[in-house]
Amino acid sequence: MPFHIKKKLLSMNKKGFIFDLDGVIVDTAKYHYLAWKSLAKSVGINFTHQQNEQLKGISRENSLKKIIEWGNIKLSNDEFLKLMSKKNEEYLSYISNMNDSEILPDVTKMLNYLSQHNRPIALGSASKNSKQILKKVNLLNQFNAIVDGNDVTEAKPNPEVFLKAASKINVPAENCVVFEDAVAGIQAANAANMISIGIGEASVLNEADFVFKDFTEISSEFIEKISKIKKKELKKV
Repeated sequence: MPFHIKKKLLSMNKKGFIFDLDGVIVDTAKYHYLAWKSLAKSVGINFTHQQNEQLKGISRENSLKKIIEWGNIKLSNDEFLKLMSKKNEEYLSYISNMNDSEILPDVTKMLNYLSQHNRPIALGSASKNSKQILKKVNLLNQFNAIVDGNDVTEAKPNPEVFLKAASKINVPAENCVVFEDAVAGIQAANAANMISIGIGEASVLNEADFVFKDFTEISSEFIEKISKIKKKELKKV
């Protein structure tokens, strides 16, 4: 078999792993909550933890639209843009003090395992601050590709962010595995025909192919099993 054909076949068969950021690699939900709560209060809206959960995996723009809808208020376009900027400034002030102690359990272990076994790793996040956060927690160099809110026009559950991530690591979408903590993210992975692994509560992430509380529950044996199959073959796991 000619080398170029063999190389193409190897590329088609390798498995790529795509990680969401917030709630999967680090827990920045608390910082989003504080920033959104402060912003909501400034326009007379009471913002709850339950509402914050509904914003997981959703872009900043769409999150603000939801908050405005909950508060039943109207804003001009200029006011809307100013609030988006204000929220981001406050959020950035919180994450500026982040360090590697905020990496969620066994995430580094999983990234190291995948890297040692030559598995392509990508980030697929709605965050527009992903590189800054990854630098803060010393994980930026663990990723072969990063696709975030700066690179896409469609928000999850649209699969654009994951499809672009797969393209950047040169792995077909059907050969990718996605780690997500948000319903919209799981839906995006499923729409892209990727194996979806929920990180969190099974009752919430019931559309995922698999759900684990966190990475401490995911074994290397499991990773090897799903590395050999496609989504349509999941019954074999």
